[in-house]
Formats: sequence, C-alpha cells, structure tokens
Amino acid sequence: MGNKLIANRINELTASVTMKIAGKALTMKASGVDIIDFSVGEPDFPTPSRIKKAALKAIDENFTKYTFNSGMLELRDAISKKFLRDNNLEYDTDEIIVSNGAKQALFNVVMSVVNPGDEVIIPGPYYVSYPEMVKLAGGKPVIVNTKEKNGFKLTPEELKDAITSSTKALIVCTPSNPTGLVYTEDEIKALVSVIEKEKIFVISDEVYEKLIYDNLTFASFADAGKNIKDRIAVINGVSKAYAMTGWRIGYAAANKEIIKSASKIQSHNTSGASSISQYASLEALSGPQNEVIIMRDEFEKRRDYIYQKAITLFTDCVKPQGAFYIFPNISSFIGKKLNNRQILTSADLAELLLDEAKVALVPGEAFGSDKHIRISYSTSMENIVEGMNRIQSALEKIK
Repeated sequence: MGNKLIANRINELTASVTMKIAGKALTMKASGVDIIDFSVGEPDFPTPSRIKKAALKAIDENFTKYTFNSGMLELRDAISKKFLRDNNLEYDTDEIIVSNGAKQALFNVVMSVVNPGDEVIIPGPYYVSYPEMVKLAGGKPVIVNTKEKNGFKLTPEELKDAITSSTKALIVCTPSNPTGLVYTEDEIKALVSVIEKEKIFVISDEVYEKLIYDNLTFASFADAGKNIKDRIAVINGVSKAYAMTGWRIGYAAANKEIIKSASKIQSHNTSGASSISQYASLEALSGPQNEVIIMRDEFEKRRDYIYQKAITLFTDCVKPQGAFYIFPNISSFIGKKLNNRQILTSADLAELLLDEAKVALVPGEAFGSDKHIRISYSTSMENIVEGMNRIQSALEKIK
C-alpha cells in the first residue's frame, strides 16, 4: 500500500550516501563530542555588515511584500550590471531570473530544457544534485568520468565521444564542487568548439566564481562562447561570494525564452524569493566588493595549508584552484583495516574517520567517485590544522 502512494519518479532518485554519516555526526555533536566538520559547503564568515544593514532597512521600511515572480527589477538590473562589470556579458533584465538559491535557478533551467528521454552530459566528479535534477525532468544523466591526470577537467575529445543523437545538454561547474577545478578561457573555447558543432545546450554553474586562486582569471562559458550565447544558461548566486548561504538567493541568465520558461515553473512552485533577501543581495552586488577579496584571500591561505598536508597523506591529490574543497585520492587505503574494520568504500573511510578522528567529511561516492573523499576548508585555520592532524593520526593506524 505504502509504495503505491509514492510517485515512480521518486524511486529513480539516488538516496544521499552522506546521510548516515551526517546524521551520526550530528548525534555525536549533540552528545558533546568534539567534532571538526569538514563536510559543510558554506563559508564560515559572517555576512558583511553592510548587507545585513540593507536587510534591516528593508524591514524597517516595510519592504515585506511579494516581489515580481522573476525577482525585483532593481536586483535584476544589478545582476545585469554585475555580468557586464565582471564577465563582459550583456543580459537584459528579462534575460535574468532570481530564485530561492542557485540550486532552484539551476533546477528551473533543467526543467525548462530537458524532455523525457533527453540525455544530459555531466562530467564526473559532479555536484550531487545534477544527476537527480535531470532524472526529475525525465532525462537521462550521462556521466563522463574525467581523469585525475587532467585535473578532473572534461576534454573536447571526451565530450565529443559522449554526444549522441539524444544529447540535449551539458552541465558544467567552474570553479568546481567537489574538485576545485577551474576551466581556463582556452579550455572553455575548446569545449565550445564541440558544443557549437553539435548544437547542444550548456548549463554553466558559476556560483563559486569569486573564489579563485593563484592569480587565475575567471572565465565564464557565456563569455568564451559568445557565438553560442543563446544556447548557454549561466547559474550564479550570492551565497558563496558574500557568505549568504542562508539568505537563499540565486539567479540564472539565459535567452528570453529559457528565462520565461523558468519563470513559469517558479510561479507554480515557490513564486518569487524573499523580498528582504533580495534587498540584501542588491547591496551585496552593488556595494563595495572588498569583503569578497578578503574572504577569497583567507580561503587561499587555507587551501595552501590543507593541500600541503593532503599530498603527504593520500595517494594523489589535485591542487584545487577555486571553491573551498579538496578531493584527495584514497586508493591506497582501500582493502586495508583499522581495529578490524575493513575499508572497502569511501563511505567506509569517512565513517571510520568520524569514529576514530572525530572529523566529518563527505565520501566521494556522493560525487560519483568512490576513490576519493571531499574535505571542505570553509572553516577556521585552527580547525583545519587540528582536523588534518587528527586525520593523519587515524590514517597512520590503518594497516
């Protein structure tokens, strides 16, 4: 009886492999255990005060009503100016939609583009929700497992080989969650040459745009692929750059038909985003950007430390160039044991490190690679030093 109540589409979704570990970590924390959390995907910094003041001002002035479904015109204008200022891209306000987080913005676009049976190429390792969104749209996620030696970057040859007559779209993420890869302009142009010929759609998740290191210059797919701009949707938001994860504001930019379709979906789903959060986001995008640089510089220091530590502990580790994750290879620990507990999967190692080191992290299986684990360095340097020392002590006991 129970199964008949649940829609078939739900059975197609993959349950989160991290839930067991996350739940266990929360239980341990609640009982007073000192857990260092390397699993969280959000900045540990407070939202800058100027942004919080803008939200308080909006409340005091009673800007607490519904906004346009697609977002306040003032905010969409600020986003348009941001694209021109930061990415050399021209988008009119009717080519932009504001949503309840970047994830909803991306979901709206997927639902607008993907028909049942359409194939959507997703380079792996990938953000956990990409394949599930495609499934919910009735599409088929086609995972292309990228090579560690290539920095986990999709190559034009790999893309071309994955394209079939059923291919509708490609979802890419730069900088990447979980690997921290950053595509250069030349690398994007090489992919665009294939995309242009094959006439597929691109959904580019650029929410970590401001967190990029080593003096690299961020390149947007829509800028590098201006000749196919009408077949590219850019996803972004304020959560990572401005430490505003809980404010839940993301946005998408694409051609008018895509945005019109996304707005139609949103109108029957959540309607517009919070008016208060939109006013805060208007200040975030329009005001001084010095806090973004300060946070970025601190993340780079953390990246440098954790990378140097990781390359001494794991089989291999690609140096992340953006975001705030590192994705070390754990192959050398597979098949080994600690206290009669055998490690066969990334989840096994993650659970073992939670028990033995009191450190919470995410098994790579969640991102499509069981040979890796994801460690987030979006926490204090003090926690990073202590957490990595705990991990080292536990790994040294594995035989």
